[in-house]
Formats: sequence, structure tokens, C-alpha cells
Amino acid sequence: MSHDVATDWTTRDASSGGKPRVLVIGAGVSGMATGCYAQMSGMETRILEKHVLPGGCCTAWARDGFIFDYCIEWLIGTCAGNEAHQVWSELGALDGKTVTNFDMFNRVVDEAGRSVTFYNDPGRLQRHLLEISPADARLIRSFCRDLRRFIGIELYPFLTPAPLRTPREKLRMLRTVLPAFRLFWRTAATQMHTFADRFQDPLLRRAFRNIFFQDHGGFPLLPYLFNMAGAYNDNAGFPQGGSLGLSRSIERRYTSLGGSVSYRTRVERILVERDRAVGVELRNGTRLYADHVVAACDGYTTLHGLLGGRYSSPRLDTLYSTLLNRPEVLYPGVVSAFVGLTGEPEPDSPHSTTYLLAKEESSGLPGALQDSLVVQQRSRYAEGFAPPGSSVVHCTYFSDFAHWRTLRSRSRKEYWAQKRQVADFVRDFLERRSPGTGDRIRVADVASPVTTHRYTGNHNGSILAWKSFTEAEDLVNGVVNKDRMRLPGLRGFSMAGQWAGGGGLIRAASSGRFAVQYLCRELGMEFRAWESRNREPWHREQLGHLPQLEKWPAE
Repeated sequence: MSHDVATDWTTRDASSGGKPRVLVIGAGVSGMATGCYAQMSGMETRILEKHVLPGGCCTAWARDGFIFDYCIEWLIGTCAGNEAHQVWSELGALDGKTVTNFDMFNRVVDEAGRSVTFYNDPGRLQRHLLEISPADARLIRSFCRDLRRFIGIELYPFLTPAPLRTPREKLRMLRTVLPAFRLFWRTAATQMHTFADRFQDPLLRRAFRNIFFQDHGGFPLLPYLFNMAGAYNDNAGFPQGGSLGLSRSIERRYTSLGGSVSYRTRVERILVERDRAVGVELRNGTRLYADHVVAACDGYTTLHGLLGGRYSSPRLDTLYSTLLNRPEVLYPGVVSAFVGLTGEPEPDSPHSTTYLLAKEESSGLPGALQDSLVVQQRSRYAEGFAPPGSSVVHCTYFSDFAHWRTLRSRSRKEYWAQKRQVADFVRDFLERRSPGTGDRIRVADVASPVTTHRYTGNHNGSILAWKSFTEAEDLVNGVVNKDRMRLPGLRGFSMAGQWAGGGGLIRAASSGRFAVQYLCRELGMEFRAWESRNREPWHREQLGHLPQLEKWPAE
């Protein structure tokens, strides 16, 4: 849908009333956040989105009455009283919604059927782990002791970029950070792989790597403890309506503030005159003009496509030349297999389980990067994902984008055949673990990393862009705090989103807030933000029309 406003974007003249005109490329969470905060701060905005839905990766689609929710597994900021929640409240993201919280983060099961459950309660977790491996008592108690300390720390710095924080804000952060500085430093300096390898029990050695469902490689202990503590405090839950529900709520907030979204609108290039961005040219040749352009889309496409490689910075050169194709700093793509079944999940089944696979078994998963498969009972996350008396299972694994890109380019038949291979693998896998499941499957749908790339433009189908706690994150922090989300030598232009501000939904949202705060400072305008006052209970119809992303013989 699109919303007409009085502003004329086809002329070079500024809008009546003297409000700055801002064009935003991309209606993902960061783009819509940029639009919301710009509207609240007195600007006129328009968002241009090539897809038919808002949200980017934060989306869902439908088939035969089942909703396949793609993105959110947990959302930081679902509990009131912290800066992350304030951002979502300002964006209307949680308006009228309930939140589902779980007492466990994930369960991990090995090939022999041994399992470990990562409870969020440190006491319960410690007792459980000690039952599994008394010989690892020292390491177990150390991890759970650190988890207890993280539970008592509230650090969600998502409201203001560091250069714009007031002395009071800086002091408040110091009061939080300094008492826990050694804890932060030690857990950030200890790699999870290094920590996990110290366990004597082989299951624990592998299971700890998969607390976040899959092995995230070079992550240290800190993010695991931080997110488990958030979950314990009900601040990492799952919002009613899921991924697309979150995006639709932000879209509604944005349009209620007077903003306009244009879907099926692909930007071909950013118009630059005398080293100043003055607007955009669409694929159909239409030119739209503005006082400022914000690219809230794929970073490589922005720099080398929309801007033709004419502008960059030393930090961005390193990110998009040296680091872009290094797997240790860039999140891989994901294969998602959704299964719609008749019948409800078993009452005691966990919402999320990572199954560790033998190499000969994982070789049956095309393009797999790890020997594991994540199985989530999505019907446990929120109501409405399946018709009455039915349920949805979501199976995922990290996968190689090049494998799927080459396959699709060479032969659509081979590409579809490998999608069917994924669906068949999942069907057989679920049947072996719960006999009779295969006969209950009504529909199966598979999305590859190429699917993600086609609909979002994300480089290599990456789901979260740059990995945290890597060289890339240091550079991204420099883009935000030193370059102020700008490109040297180019005026009238900003970048926002996970490629400019770091991965994760809350960071994407806050990057839009930061971009507008910097813009307000430049224009001499007051940055304004207030919480949404919409209290209408959430209902499924607010998802709107859900398309089928790609027709292929999945059943």
C-alpha cells in the first residue's frame, strides 16, 4: 500500500512550510524507524521499497492457511523499563500485543539422543548441568555465576549515539559499566569455543556452542550470558504477530505520523550534484527529489550500485572490499524449511531444539555449513500461525549462498530439486523422531539464501550482516560514532540499518533513531520522540495480505 501526502517529490522546490524532505530507501525496520523519527521531528518523509511488504528480513509469508514467520526468534526489549523497550514503544512495534516468554533458551540433542536444556534460570540450569556432568562442576558453576551477575545488569544503550550523549547520560552509563567492567572484559575476551572445549563431557562441549540455536563461530561468552539474562528478565520474548506483525505495527505507526510508503518501487541510483545527494532515480526513470537521502538497505548495493562506487571512506573500504566475503565476519545465509502439520505439538515438547548430526547425515542437507539442524515448534511462539487443529514447525540450518546461487543460475530444475531434497530430509527427520509425523504433513515450503537475497537485496543472503565481536563490528562502530553514518565528501546523505549500524532488530531500529538525531543536529532542529498511544489489541488481520514468495512444487 502507499499513502498520498501533499508533498511534491518530483520537483526540486522544497515542500510548503519549509519542512525538510527526506527520502528513505528501504522499508525494513531501520528504514521505517528512520521515517518515524524524522516525522516526529518535523520532517516530511517518503519510504521507497522494492518488495510488496514492509520489514525486509523481518517478514512472513503464507501457504494453505499457514503463516511462515521468518525472522524473530527472540526480541530484545519486550519488557518495560529499559532503552530497548522505549525504542519499540516509540515505534509502536508492540502496540496491543502480548509477549510469549520461555523458561529455556534452547535444547541441544546429540546423535545418541542425549540432551541438554539451557534454562534461563541460573539455579535450575546449574542443577541440570551438574546432573549431566558432575566432573565439569567448576566450569558449570562459573558460567551460572556469571549469568546471575548479568541478570542484575541493565545495559541497553539504544537511545542516543555516543557523540550526542549528554553528560548525564554518559554518567548513567558509567555507573552501570564500571562496577561490572571486569565481568564484561573477561566474558568478551573468552571465546565460547575456547570455553566449551574445556568441558570433559562431549555433549556439553558441543552443546554450549549452540545455545543460540546454531554455532555462531567467533562469539565470546558475553552475548550468550547477556541474552539468557534478558530472557530470564522477560526482556527477550516473542511478540504476538511475530516478524511481519512487528513490521506492520511500525508501518502503521509511521503512516499515522503522516509518512508515505511506496511499494514495488525500486531505486536505481542516487542523484548527486556537486557532491550532494539531491534525490533518487527509480527503475522506471522517475526522479524524486529531497533535501536528504537515507539508504536503509544493503550496504554494498548502496555504495557500488546506487552511488556507483564514487563515495566511500577508509572504514567502509575495509568493510566492503577486504572483509565482505570473509565468513568469520559476515553472517551466512540460512535455509528455512517450514512444515505445516495437522495436530497440535506435544504438550511437553520444547519450543526450540538443535539436533547435532553425524557428518553422513548432514551431507543430505544441501549447502550445509554445520552438522546440525534446528527444529522450532513455531506454534508455541504465538497463536495464529496455523489453522485450528494444526501447527507449524520451522527447521533451519546455516548454508552456503554460493551453492544456491550457482545452482539457481545453472538450472531452475536442479534448484527446485534441491529444495525438494531439503523438504524430504526434514520430513524423514521428523518422522524418525516422532513416528507418524510424516503422514500429518499438509504442506512444506523451503526458502534458501538466494530467496533472502532476491527479496531483500542482502549481500550473499546474509541474515544479520556483520558479526558482532569481530573486526567488522569495530569498523561499524566507527561508521556510527566517528563518521556519524555519513560518507566523506557527500552531503545530504546518510546510511542506516544493519549494514551501517550492526545486526539485530533493536540495533537496526536504533540506527534509524541515530541517523535522525545526527540529521537534526546538522539542520539545527529539535529531535523529538514520544511513545505510541495506540492501545488497540493486536489481531491477525493486521498482517494484511501475505504473498507466496516463490511458487515451486514443494508438496
